[in-house]
Formats: sequence, C-alpha cells, structure tokens
Amino acid sequence: MGNKVFDRCAGGAFLVVGLLFARGSFKISESAYGSQVGPSTFPLGLGIILTFLSIGLLYQTFTYGAQAKAKQQKDYKKLSLILLALCLYIALFETLGYVISTFLFLLAAFQIMDRSKLLLSVVISAFFSAGVYYFYVVTLQGSLPAFPQW
Repeated sequence: MGNKVFDRCAGGAFLVVGLLFARGSFKISESAYGSQVGPSTFPLGLGIILTFLSIGLLYQTFTYGAQAKAKQQKDYKKLSLILLALCLYIALFETLGYVISTFLFLLAAFQIMDRSKLLLSVVISAFFSAGVYYFYVVTLQGSLPAFPQW
C-alpha cells in the first residue's frame, strides 16, 4: 500500500498529463509517411490508457484503510531520476530513434526502481522496445523512426 497523499498527487498529475496527451494527439496532422494508421492513433491510445490508469490510482487512494496513515518513506529521488530520464528520452527520441531511445529509457527506469536485476531489465527493455516497434510499424503499418540515420 502506498502513501495516500503522494499517490493522490501522482494520480492527479498523470490524469492531467493523460488528458493533455490525448487532446494533443488530435492536433497531429493527418499526413503520415506512407502510413495507413494516422499518426495520432498511438498517442491517443497511450493518453487514454494513462488517463484510465490514473483514475484507477485515484480510486485506490480513496479505498486505503487506516494502515495508510502509518509513516511511509517518500522516495522523491527515484521519482526525480525517472522524470529526468523521461526528459532525456523526449530530447533524444528523434536523434536515436524509437528502438534505442525506448530501450535506454526503460533500462534506466527499471534500474532506478530495482538495481539488483540488470539482466532481466535488459531483456524486458529490449523485447518491449522491439516488440512495440514491430507491432506498430509492421502490424498497424504506422511509422516510427527505428534507428538513427547518421
């Protein structure tokens, strides 16, 4: 069970981000580089998922029992490091391409949360970044910058 106040703040913040992300996806132009799926499909889906997960987190905070009042360690360092990794991910996305930048972001996030499982973090990060790329580009026929074009 998490910290009620922190979880409510995080849930509210991610709810706003999810709604803004979904709203912003409607402003993406309809033209895509040979894609049959519009460029706003994936961002809209991610925004909707983030919104629903945030609502779930907010709902859970209202069901916390009296145990939630116990002192819990606040880990702002991990949160700050993950936000920094997210900013770097956004900044390097076009330069490194989807597969490499997503792999590095996930690896960093997993290692920030639990440093004891490096090999598992590498495997999950690689499969997720390659799997989502394959699903979106091959199955949905969307377009993402796969690798750097130096």
